Amino acid sequence: MRLYRVKSFTGIEGLQQTVEQPPSDPVGRQVLVRIRASSLNFRDLLALKGYMQAVPPGMAPNHIPLCDGAGEVVSVGADVTRVRAGDCVALTYHRDWMGGPAPHTLNTLGRGSGINEGTLTELSIVDESELVHLPPHLSFEEAATLPCAGVTAWYALHGATPLYSGDDVLVLGTGGVSIFALQFAKMAGARVIATTTSPNKIETLRQLGADVVIDASAGPGWSNEVLEVTDGRGVDVTVEVGGTATWKDSVKSTRYNGRMSLVGALSGNNDGLSGLFMVRGLNLHPTRVGSRHHFEQMNRAIAANGLRPVVDKVFDFDDSKAAFEHFEHGTRIGKVVIRHS
Repeated sequence: MRLYRVKSFTGIEGLQQTVEQPPSDPVGRQVLVRIRASSLNFRDLLALKGYMQAVPPGMAPNHIPLCDGAGEVVSVGADVTRVRAGDCVALTYHRDWMGGPAPHTLNTLGRGSGINEGTLTELSIVDESELVHLPPHLSFEEAATLPCAGVTAWYALHGATPLYSGDDVLVLGTGGVSIFALQFAKMAGARVIATTTSPNKIETLRQLGADVVIDASAGPGWSNEVLEVTDGRGVDVTVEVGGTATWKDSVKSTRYNGRMSLVGALSGNNDGLSGLFMVRGLNLHPTRVGSRHHFEQMNRAIAANGLRPVVDKVFDFDDSKAAFEHFEHGTRIGKVVIRHS
């Protein structure tokens, strides 16, 4: 079978395709899945460059990368009850968070790190507990966008406290999580305010459902426009993906006692933000993607509403390096996907 391994943490050039023996037949609760598509996330690019090594358990040398994947069940072990051969499934980001509070042993780096191999392969053996059935109207390419960015956006909006119809939600940019958050917020009946640093994307964000689009290309200070369109109140929920460069505006844009869902690995000087958090009484909600329960909850909502993920571009398996290059340098809107077969 064909697969990719990370031979060195030197960037995209460290990604090498190889041919290996397929996995043995599944036993017990094991399931053999043919991966039909996978998608890229920012953490995957950071991993190729070695930036994830400082976060336990890090990325194992010579590992199979990527945390997003969807495909079909080839065969199952004798004790499997959740799926059967021919089922269309996606792999969960976390192999050990089924529901409820996240376990204290949670590997925040998810699939493709530590002992847990990733999805950039034609075949993968997983435990049956690591699989969810796909919304029936989605292609494998669309479904492959869900495990990380989709579940993260769902959890950011619905995981801590409910999102109500009529709430104001702020999303930043046009990356995978932000676009999913826009779609899910609209699905819940919220008003969405989106920012972009690329004026040529304003109309696209409107077409995707954003009620208000703010041009943030001039740099900090765009929170003034958010406050203006919310009559000085601020939004109820902010899905914060920008890190220290956008924190201050995100805090100022969020109403008193509102909620900020923090997405991604945050670092750097807090630049006096702790005082702003305290004054405004914000509820900080750091995301760790989400559990299998959140994934299944999200899939039911996607199926009921006929939602389709926004796919920026699809690359063939042999062009996986080009997919990473486009992800890093392209002006993408939504998700970059690799079609395996």
